[in-house]
Amino acid sequence: MSGTDDWQGMDDESWLLLVEDSSHDRELTLHALRRGRFAGRIETARDGVEALDLLAGRGSWAGRDPADLPSAILLDIKMPMLGGIEVLRELKRDDLWRDIPVVMLTSSAEDRDLATCYALGANSYIVKPVEIDKFFQAVLDIGRYWLVLNRPPREARHGIDAGAGQHRSADRATGRAAGEPGVAPADR
Repeated sequence: MSGTDDWQGMDDESWLLLVEDSSHDRELTLHALRRGRFAGRIETARDGVEALDLLAGRGSWAGRDPADLPSAILLDIKMPMLGGIEVLRELKRDDLWRDIPVVMLTSSAEDRDLATCYALGANSYIVKPVEIDKFFQAVLDIGRYWLVLNRPPREARHGIDAGAGQHRSADRATGRAAGEPGVAPADR
């Protein structure tokens, strides 16, 4: 399926928060990541209340550093106590949490849920594939994109240059580093 090279370039401090009430879906997601040789840290929460407590360092998570934020959150919608849409609303309201990419990984294909999640600031909305191999591949693709390929806003805020070699290679057309400000060749 996937090799360890798929995770090359992942920041050592990157981690994933999986918020899923179904023990079956939670285990399948964790199994997919292990099978894909994901070696990073994964924290799990069984409902929205537990997820917010984990992030804030409250309740059973007291003593946890609330500044230690996940690189991405995989969030189910239909959960007891506090559903995924309400959690998303709280995440995007909070200054510390707002920039964490949130991927809605759900069985809900309802247009209303899709529209609401994007309106609240979800970064992606993925309906869980029913076929097991497609589900595993979807989980690996999500993880690889958000933990390896994506460059989060916190890098710009903190001056972090994670993955410098792969993101800052010289642009042959302009002679400047990729992503470096300047005049595009068409504008010269």
